[in-house]
Amino acid sequence: MEEIKKAILDFAETSKKTKFYFKDIEKAVKKVIPDAKPREIKKAATALINAEKLIYFSTGSSTMYGLKGRGQTEDH
Repeated sequence: MEEIKKAILDFAETSKKTKFYFKDIEKAVKKVIPDAKPREIKKAATALINAEKLIYFSTGSSTMYGLKGRGQTEDH
């Protein structure tokens, strides 16, 4: 779980985009940890949201993830 969290944060910090879909996160984690299961990745992402490292960003039709404090992800 900690390895997956680290992979998600590394991806979020180095990505050119400030918001990304779960599929983007999943693909990035699988590059580092090929045998990671989608459910484990989802749990790790949720844990990071609960720890306020990541935030949800809703486009209305879909939910994206963003790194807290990076880009226009928070309402001002």
